[in-house]
Amino acid sequence: MVKSMYAYVRDAWARPEKSEVKALLWNRMQEWRKEGSVTRIERPTRIDRARSLGYKAKQGIAVVRVHVRRGGRRASRYVRARRSARMGKNSLTAGKSIQRIAEERASNKYPNMEVLNSYWVGQDGKLKYYEVILVDGHHPVIKSDPVLAWIGDNVHRGRAERGKTAAGRRGRGMGTRGRGTEKTRPSIRSHANQGK
Repeated sequence: MVKSMYAYVRDAWARPEKSEVKALLWNRMQEWRKEGSVTRIERPTRIDRARSLGYKAKQGIAVVRVHVRRGGRRASRYVRARRSARMGKNSLTAGKSIQRIAEERASNKYPNMEVLNSYWVGQDGKLKYYEVILVDGHHPVIKSDPVLAWIGDNVHRGRAERGKTAAGRRGRGMGTRGRGTEKTRPSIRSHANQGK
C-alpha cells in the first residue's frame, strides 16, 4: 500500500530524536526563543497533526505558537516540625497541564476566536512549545462550513478556559473511556469511594 505524504510526516514526528526532525528542531528553537510567548504563524509546523485536529487552510482559521515554562513548581521552605518529604517543597504538581495553560494564553491573546485544539511542536531546557488552532466562529466562511459552523454558537464560548478542548478533557479525566478501572467519571471523589 502506498503511503501518503501525511503518513511520512507523521512517522518523522513520531520519534523526532531518531529522524531528520531533530536537526530541524535544533535550528528552529534558536529562532523560536527570540519570539514572543504567543506568535501567530502562517501555516502549521506539523500539518498532519493539525489536519487531524480540525485545521483547514481557509479564512477564519489561525494558528499560533505558544511557549510555556517547563517542569514542576517549587515552594519556599518553611520552618515547621514535619518531614521534608511531606512539605511539597521540591515538587508541586499544578492543577492543569502546561498544554492547557498554552491554550488559555492563546485564547486571551485572541478574544474574538475560540480554541479548537492544540499539539506539541518542541521543547528545550526551559520551555515547551505548542501550536494552537483558533477559529473565528462569526466569520462567513466558517459559518458556511458544515463541519466547523458549530463553534460560532454561544454555548461554545470559552472552550479553553472551561476545559472543553482535547487537552482539557484529558486533564478533567474525561478521556479514559474503555480502559476498565481507570475511569474517573462521573466524579473522582465518587470513584475513590466505590470500594468502601
